[in-house]
Amino acid sequence: MSAAIRPVRPDDRAQWQDLWRAYLAFYETELPQAQYDLEFARLTNADRPDMRGLVAESGGRLVGLVHVIFHPHGWKPTDVAYLQDLYVAPEARGTGAGRALIEAVYDMADREGASGVYWLTQEFNATARQLYDRVAQVTPFIKYQRA
Repeated sequence: MSAAIRPVRPDDRAQWQDLWRAYLAFYETELPQAQYDLEFARLTNADRPDMRGLVAESGGRLVGLVHVIFHPHGWKPTDVAYLQDLYVAPEARGTGAGRALIEAVYDMADREGASGVYWLTQEFNATARQLYDRVAQVTPFIKYQRA
């Protein structure tokens, strides 16, 4: 299965939502429908260049997604790209779709002049981390957040 990577489009809404819902379920998270509406509007709004969405398409079906947020960084002269969400449907895992989505983010960041790309994952996400270890460097940072 070979996947084509492209920007998310308004007509992708139903398939995108199914993929994002599955991604959030993996992390035991549920969101109200209003958040799905807001996120999709952000990703498909040309007036929001700080938020981007890409999808992997194979055989006319979406099999993966990635969401990217460009933002300033206090230590760098240009924006950085935060890869916020990455998901590949179970039937498309191991086909290169995940790597292709990450590489598309790298290409996008390079075109935009971003100083770097980073993301977070949970420690237990061993399958994804096998890919991440091949395409990026793990850092020693630990995430904290206000409860």
